[in-house]
Amino acid sequence: MLNLKQIVKGKCIDLSFEGKGVVRINNDMVFCDGLFIGEEADIEITYKRAGYYFGKIKKLYSTSPDRIQPLCKICTACGGCQFQQLSYKAQLEFKRLRVERAFKKAFPKLNINVNDVIGMDNSPYYYRNKIQVPFQNERKGKVVYGFFKEYSHKIVPFDKCYIQDERTHTILKNIAKLMEDFKIPAYDEDSRTGVVRHVLIKTSSINNDVMVVFVVSKSDFPSQRNFINALVKLNPEIKSIVLNINSRSTNVILGERERVLYGKGFIIDGLLGVKFKVSSSSFFQVNHEQCEKLYKCALDGLELSKDDVLLDAYSGVGTIGLIASKNVKKVLSVEINPSSHRDAKNNAINNGITNVDFILGDSKDIILSKDEKYDAIVIDPPRKGCDKAFLDTLNASGCKKISYISCNPDSLVEDLKTLTKQYNIVSIQPVDMFPFTAHCETVVNLIFKTPK
Repeated sequence: MLNLKQIVKGKCIDLSFEGKGVVRINNDMVFCDGLFIGEEADIEITYKRAGYYFGKIKKLYSTSPDRIQPLCKICTACGGCQFQQLSYKAQLEFKRLRVERAFKKAFPKLNINVNDVIGMDNSPYYYRNKIQVPFQNERKGKVVYGFFKEYSHKIVPFDKCYIQDERTHTILKNIAKLMEDFKIPAYDEDSRTGVVRHVLIKTSSINNDVMVVFVVSKSDFPSQRNFINALVKLNPEIKSIVLNINSRSTNVILGERERVLYGKGFIIDGLLGVKFKVSSSSFFQVNHEQCEKLYKCALDGLELSKDDVLLDAYSGVGTIGLIASKNVKKVLSVEINPSSHRDAKNNAINNGITNVDFILGDSKDIILSKDEKYDAIVIDPPRKGCDKAFLDTLNASGCKKISYISCNPDSLVEDLKTLTKQYNIVSIQPVDMFPFTAHCETVVNLIFKTPK
């Protein structure tokens, strides 16, 4: 048994699904951030969870040929990126193996072929179009912002985050300085005093527009109008500012009430020629370049024709269905969330798209109703995957083709255990949406089994 703060020497034999180095010390397993396969190090044990030990590097004795010098100076403290010190080529191979292992474990009798991961064409830096950071007060009124250290609420300050849109860095610095100048306090979780809890910034990939969302504890704060005017003057690229009120004691960032302080309350972004309204709460993929590849991969795999009807389940604000609309006869866009359903309808109107039927409800019910006919289905569920009733309904539908987009290989293979009762796997294509992290998206194309 190991002890906290004990230093052990070990060699990394693997990487965990979370991207941590795996070291075996006698009968104990130790997971260590920033340690890569083949590297040997002294590791300090920092905590134990669920029977496993976790540690940090104290001294590195040997280095992997895939190790690189990170641009980010706080990558070992922040916890947001697992792979700032790993070459991009090695990151992509890790993600291919991550998906392959999940499939081989779930389907040991199948001949599984996972394609090489589709990575970014050029630099994998500065790709995120969304950032949300907490703010805190230090002594003498100094305002700091940053990311929470892993498994804590301790802020790790930064000047530049190398995976975020570069436009956000100056805006954040200006916000912190103006909060000091106007004496606007950051929120204190312990005393439940102060105003600014988080700042959320969204940027457009098709123009220079930026939206800033202040998550605050109260609906008004001192010098609010002067503060907003000064911020926009310093950063004219800001086209909208929203005040989101969250007075609850919770880890959930956004509150349920908000009002627009400046602009229209949204910005416009685009994917594959279709424009979308992006509001404070609307879901929009954070990596524009890779999202276009992901959706194109999913739709290309369906081999759609002008005579086809596509069912877009879990359609959200309508992104995939609206993109596909120009290549099919009709799209059935099904979404259970009323707000997303309204946004999807408005996005169609704003793009002049008329061959999409927007249905508010559960996709399972639409499939069971038999009122709608469709030739292919695309599904992009939450991280937890689909519920069993929906999967059973898909199996019973007899639909010829399915394209399944997943952000979690583990829930993906669990769902496919059900779907492969009636469908054959045609292709498995990972796409790297989040460079420098352990996360990976996967597109699986399926075809209905021909009766024997």
